[in-house]
Amino acid sequence: MELNGRVVVVTGGTRGVGAGIARSFLAAGAHVLVCARRPPDEPVAHGGREAVFAALDLRDPAAVQEFFASVAERHGRLDCLVNNAGGTPYRLLGEGEAERHARVLELNLTAPMTASLAAYPWLRRTRGSVVMIGSVSGTRPSPGTAAYGAAKAGLENLARSMAVEWAPEVRVNSLVLGMVRTELAHLHYGDEAGIAAVGATVPLGRLAEPSDVGEAAVFLASDRAGYVSGASLLVHGGGERPAFLDAATANKTKEK
Repeated sequence: MELNGRVVVVTGGTRGVGAGIARSFLAAGAHVLVCARRPPDEPVAHGGREAVFAALDLRDPAAVQEFFASVAERHGRLDCLVNNAGGTPYRLLGEGEAERHARVLELNLTAPMTASLAAYPWLRRTRGSVVMIGSVSGTRPSPGTAAYGAAKAGLENLARSMAVEWAPEVRVNSLVLGMVRTELAHLHYGDEAGIAAVGATVPLGRLAEPSDVGEAAVFLASDRAGYVSGASLLVHGGGERPAFLDAATANKTKEK
């Protein structure tokens, strides 16, 4: 159990990708705390061990400060913060007021910064790490989720700057995710046929599972990644096949 005795906080860790990350840390032996505004429908657990839930609004700086202080006081240490909480509805830029788009930025960029700053004094004591959960939306155009893409681009840059400012005591890295199959995948990709069709566009032939993300997060938090900081690890199954390759008329294999 390579993280046995370590204390890990996963924001938004009650469902989907966050729950998968929490389960991977539990499997690695860590004591895991998950925080979100609402409790999970059922405990986040793995192998007979459960993550501890705490209700927290990450957009409330005072509450965030109090939460991390209580974690350090109760458990005596903090070894890793995984900034996973985030998300966005589909909304074209012209269909929403600036304030609505600003709330997406607040949740996906400002809140991770708030949590990281609150966790920093405790992570510094253990020479711990921060793992940002980014997205390929931050590296390519994101029509319908433009504010989300802008936030994820900013999050990746924030992580690199933190990695420089907080070295050598605290390592900071990002996981840049592609498409992940969660309990809400049908809202994005449709029924099973739609999910399979979308998965077929990924070079590895499927969407990621939350556990795929979790294993990568455990690696970045572990001693095996002791010299990895300021890095962005792509977890996207090989990316996306460029659309122009299918649209071009050249270099097509002719059937005989």
